[in-house]
Amino acid sequence: MSRQVRIIGAPMDLGANRRGVDMGPSAIRYAGLAEELADANVDATSDAGDLAVPRAEERDPDAEQPAEGSAKFLRETADLCTRLGDEVADALAADTFPLVLGGDHSIAIGTIGGAARDADLGVLWFDAHGDFNTPRTSPSGNVHGMPLAAVLGIGDFADTEWANATNLREANVAIVGLRSLDETEREAVRDSDVTVFTMSEIDERGVTQVVEDALDVATDGTDGIHVSLDVDWLDPHEAPGVGTPVRGGVTYREAHSALETVAERDEREDVVRSLEVVEVNPILDESNETAELATGLAASALGKRIL
Repeated sequence: MSRQVRIIGAPMDLGANRRGVDMGPSAIRYAGLAEELADANVDATSDAGDLAVPRAEERDPDAEQPAEGSAKFLRETADLCTRLGDEVADALAADTFPLVLGGDHSIAIGTIGGAARDADLGVLWFDAHGDFNTPRTSPSGNVHGMPLAAVLGIGDFADTEWANATNLREANVAIVGLRSLDETEREAVRDSDVTVFTMSEIDERGVTQVVEDALDVATDGTDGIHVSLDVDWLDPHEAPGVGTPVRGGVTYREAHSALETVAERDEREDVVRSLEVVEVNPILDESNETAELATGLAASALGKRIL
């Protein structure tokens, strides 16, 4: 039976420090997303289009700030993530699978919030970065480096209704492929109950076994999981069109193996509730290569096989 997918575009770039990622949803669609999903036996005829996002030039990034620290465009981020959360929750209520296209990674606040609204949720976080900063600890004030801290209510985000995912526990969050943390962020991750699998562990044990273990963490006692895929998880040679590249990431084949492992678990246990693909920046890309890679990885997560 074909899975019914609702595509939701979130062309957010206010959480990042480089322009262009707002064109990510269009680039991913243009790269053949519908065809890739059809090959995975996915019915993606339901496309909600893109949520409206204000232009950075039209807003004051410091219009609303926490008591201490900095979080640029916080008011706009709260508005977008609230609307996105409603879209994701509505998709799930209609028995459709939400596939969210970013945009920068700040949109995960909305996606996770919507997916966790009526279910105990686990999170599988494929990313080079921890995204565990808060306004007080962030060196840049860019919210795309804060979404995990936000949904977990860490630090300045404690009791922040629009950001916190109340049905998500730290113990059910697994970060896979981590290789870049700020110093204060590192301390926060160490002090949390989040499970981290670094790139070194992938090198030592292989990506498939690491992802299996991460899935065990995210599914332990939960109703399902959200899969968040930041394309900077891959090595920049594989995915050049990202705003915050970090050398030493996974290869093309490792990435597909990881997402295929997710799909295999989902086929056995029906655990994946939602998926997002973020941080594709066409301005920095080469012949839409990164967007094409993103479409293939989304299809792998939803059941397409290369071999």
